[in-house]
Amino acid sequence: MKTIARFILYTILGWKLENDFPQEPKKYVVIAAPHTSWLDFPIAILSRMTSGTMVHFIGKSSLFKGPFGFFFKALGGTPVDRSKSTNMVDAVIDVFNTKEEFRLGISPEGTRKKVDKWKTGFYYIAKGAKVPIVMATLDFKNKKIKISKPYYTTDNIEADFEVFYSFFKDVKGKNPELF
Repeated sequence: MKTIARFILYTILGWKLENDFPQEPKKYVVIAAPHTSWLDFPIAILSRMTSGTMVHFIGKSSLFKGPFGFFFKALGGTPVDRSKSTNMVDAVIDVFNTKEEFRLGISPEGTRKKVDKWKTGFYYIAKGAKVPIVMATLDFKNKKIKISKPYYTTDNIEADFEVFYSFFKDVKGKNPELF
């Protein structure tokens, strides 16, 4: 599968992977941005397959129903019912605490629509699970996926978010007006 994914991502689609997903530590949160198109998902899955590193994801529960539900679960997805007010952060921290190896990919925007500010759930998941954050870009302008080294949060959320924002500065999503 790795060879096929590389062929599709690099040769057919023309993307480049700058760096790779860290093998250590075995647990971390991946924030991938910008998330401006449905095309982000297959590019992210191909990059994950190319690296051979399993990065799980969560998605709206409607994706996991019907004929394609098994497909998203097989790709490492977990459904989330966004209509219920459950404490998602604590639930994901519990998942981290029960696994020896777990990497979770999240879009900090929380949607493909334009947002004024990022959601903070990923940050509190990382803090609560005591795991670092790895940043991953999907730069459609340059067809480049760039992955950071693990970043351990501090006690200063504003400073931490400045690190995140600076990593994604000048990255162009498929629909750049939405980022």
